[in-house]
Amino acid sequence: MSYDELTAYCLAKPGAWQDEPWEGDHVAKVGDKIFAFFGSADRTTIGLKCGRSAEDAREWRDQYPDDVTVMAYIGRYGWNTFVVGSAIPDDELREAIDSSYADVVGRLPKSRRPG
Repeated sequence: MSYDELTAYCLAKPGAWQDEPWEGDHVAKVGDKIFAFFGSADRTTIGLKCGRSAEDAREWRDQYPDDVTVMAYIGRYGWNTFVVGSAIPDDELREAIDSSYADVVGRLPKSRRPG
């Protein structure tokens, strides 16, 4: 899956929109919450919510030790960084995106969830 395909997949989710909360850092949000960090200008990584804690998100890092790492600064809250175009199969990367999106939507107040 290319970086552009991955970005389009994220933004096709109901209620998803792209934001640039920090100069040069693009994210996908649903409501006012981030569900995917599109990485820096090098366009080679995506950050996704994979559990409530770093320990909960460990399964991805154990399965793909060369391609998934604890995300800087917020990894302790269950965020992992995935290398785009790596050994991770496209369907599993889509599954991780779907899970991150579902987790964030589930935390939104019902009135702000996409219909």
